[in-house]
Amino acid sequence: MAARRKDEETISMVDTFREFKETKNIDRTTLMSVLEESFRNVIAKIFGSDENFDVIVNPDKGDFEIYRNRIVVADGEVKDENKEIALTAAQKIEPDYEVGEEVSEPVNFAQFGRRAILNLRQTLASKILELEHDSLYNKYKDRVGQVIAGEVYQVWKREVLLVDDENNELILPKSEQIPSDQYHKGETVRAVILRVDNENNNPKIILSRTSTMFLERLLEAEVPEIADGLITVKRIARMPGERAKIAVESYDDRIDPVGACVGVKGSRVHGIVRELGNENIDVINYTANIKLFIQRALSPAKISSITVDEENHKAEVFLRPEEVSLAIGRGGLNIKLASMLTEFTIDVFREVDENEADEDIYLDEFSDEIDQWILDAIKSIGLDTAKAVINAPREMLVEKADLEEETVDNVLRILKAEFE
Repeated sequence: MAARRKDEETISMVDTFREFKETKNIDRTTLMSVLEESFRNVIAKIFGSDENFDVIVNPDKGDFEIYRNRIVVADGEVKDENKEIALTAAQKIEPDYEVGEEVSEPVNFAQFGRRAILNLRQTLASKILELEHDSLYNKYKDRVGQVIAGEVYQVWKREVLLVDDENNELILPKSEQIPSDQYHKGETVRAVILRVDNENNNPKIILSRTSTMFLERLLEAEVPEIADGLITVKRIARMPGERAKIAVESYDDRIDPVGACVGVKGSRVHGIVRELGNENIDVINYTANIKLFIQRALSPAKISSITVDEENHKAEVFLRPEEVSLAIGRGGLNIKLASMLTEFTIDVFREVDENEADEDIYLDEFSDEIDQWILDAIKSIGLDTAKAVINAPREMLVEKADLEEETVDNVLRILKAEFE
């Protein structure tokens, strides 16, 4: 009964790894090599050496054979029972054996004992898990930046677990999800491979739907001219799920890069917009002329004048009053994206009539009505007079002066009253 149990352990072990080979798609030669190496390690521990053993792993049947080879010596002259066998013992195996010949006999692995079998299974499990990790890392390490489709397997608060077509796990963290995304088990999700972590040989494939790489790959798929290299995507700025600005350039004067990307009636960006949760996409022509680039980035607003400090990457833009809200955009989105795209800090100002400027009043004159710390906060962003504050965008006063909206509204009310 014990022998049968050991045989069943051995068979079960081989079946386990035959199944593993079929499901995990690990290279056959590598897997067979690991199996043989593991067997030899156990044999060497038991007999002191594995040199005179033949281990044959049969990849087709998923089983194995072990043979021990010993030299026949005269009775009473056996010095190493692992490598030598007495003539009388050899002739019990085959009557015509003679001294000096080699005897090869099969070894039943189960005879090594249950502990040896369990150790072997643990060794194999560990080595094959390592192979699986190596295989997964090697499969994905050079695919960073590529778009992949995965099936949602589990949805958690901080991340979504997806699986690829080979059941490998892919992770989509909350920080890389578009805010409006909703995930359900079994549905297919597309994302870009952001990076491959491999801490302690435990690879993790991290995906992203918020990365600019994802938008760029989607553009390449929809716009043949980009895929063919006729149009280059120079820069991308995104507020995922809300709005994006893309700067493109063509080296062929016959190709309109913006028109090619947008398509007839927006046909080429429609699919991308849907994929990104209705994220609005603005496409502009790239230029190395920074003033012109900032002007285009602030579209649809029309700029009256602009001054640029290239050393500090700052720009002051002056617009007619009716254009200011367009430049800033809802929630300050347009100016934020323009700054991200151009890599310049952009300050927006309303144009002031010269006659009005002559009638201006310094902020310090209002210290009896407005707390000094509030006046100092406003002056710290370069606004020293009442007209300058009135003509500055309300959003800029809130964000840059770090003031509460109620405080800003109160200041504006006091300053405007002075000129009424």
